[in-house]
Amino acid sequence: MENKTYCSKRLKNTEFIFKELLAKSLVVFIAVGVASGFAFGTYLIDFKNTSQLEFVEGSSLSIVTEKFDFKQDELIQIRIVNSGTNELTFSDSSYGLKITGLAGILMYSPTSAQVISTLEPMDEVTLSWDQIKNDGDTALEGVYKISAKGLDLDGHIVEKSTTITIWK
Repeated sequence: MENKTYCSKRLKNTEFIFKELLAKSLVVFIAVGVASGFAFGTYLIDFKNTSQLEFVEGSSLSIVTEKFDFKQDELIQIRIVNSGTNELTFSDSSYGLKITGLAGILMYSPTSAQVISTLEPMDEVTLSWDQIKNDGDTALEGVYKISAKGLDLDGHIVEKSTTITIWK
């Protein structure tokens, strides 16, 4: 009889320990989930940079789109702005515009003449993309990086990029 009582007490202790461990692990999982959500949210705030146009002293380039989220087949107007106080030069008439996937694979680069183009301070040029890639296919939904690259008067590279999202 004493052995039965001992087994019964041990079983109750095991159930109590199991419930206590389950409660502790649940708290740990919730804490990890909250911390992960906060970290991912912080990443997305940096990723979806909404301050596209800032004028500064020196050499600076800005890329401005009318919004960040576009429907498929919608024309995307891209303004490349010299947001600095120095003249910028570009190696072609497309002002170094490139549109890539997030992995860096080139999706679109406008056909352009190989002539030196310049942007005076606070000057801008507008280019558009009809969401047709260089290979003739329509861009799929997803996140794309728009970048432009030029040189300042000292020969330093001035580059800027922004991201947009294409939805169905």
